[in-house]
Amino acid sequence: MDKFLKKIVFFLLLTSYFLLLARSTHAVCPVCTVAVGGGVLLSRYLGVDDLIIGVWIGGLLVSLGLWTATYIKKKFFRWQEWLAVIAFWLMTYFGFKQAGFIGHPTCKIHGHDKLLTGMVFGTIAFILGYGLDGLLRKLNRKEPDKALFPYQKVVVPIFFLILSTMFAWQLCRWGIK
Repeated sequence: MDKFLKKIVFFLLLTSYFLLLARSTHAVCPVCTVAVGGGVLLSRYLGVDDLIIGVWIGGLLVSLGLWTATYIKKKFFRWQEWLAVIAFWLMTYFGFKQAGFIGHPTCKIHGHDKLLTGMVFGTIAFILGYGLDGLLRKLNRKEPDKALFPYQKVVVPIFFLILSTMFAWQLCRWGIK
């Protein structure tokens, strides 16, 4: 456990180092990203079901991936945003697997891991929200590529995450195993 704790501390220090060097971002609000991360930790502490926590972790992973991709100034290839999202997903998956959060035999829904299923729901919900935000910006007739309402880039993905959370909550409430 001591070796695992050292890895976590190293990862947090490395992440903090890069976050302190960040100038500005255009993908997702960094304050919102940190707030969602804090909310995930708090909900885990309060005993919220893993399926619901997974929804927000999935959204957080997409947010972190898009945020990291915009931080990278040199664009070597077209799909850098999605490669960053996939990298965050893989790091989180293997970290959760090693820590025992994923693969626990009593934490299943329809034979699939609750946390992993929630992460997939959250990822899909955030990507749909991100895509809808881009579409709304293109459809803005007054000022193309501008938001239709304040904080649109935050509100639309969060709305999709909330819908996904409500769906996951209903699954938990019905007790579907």
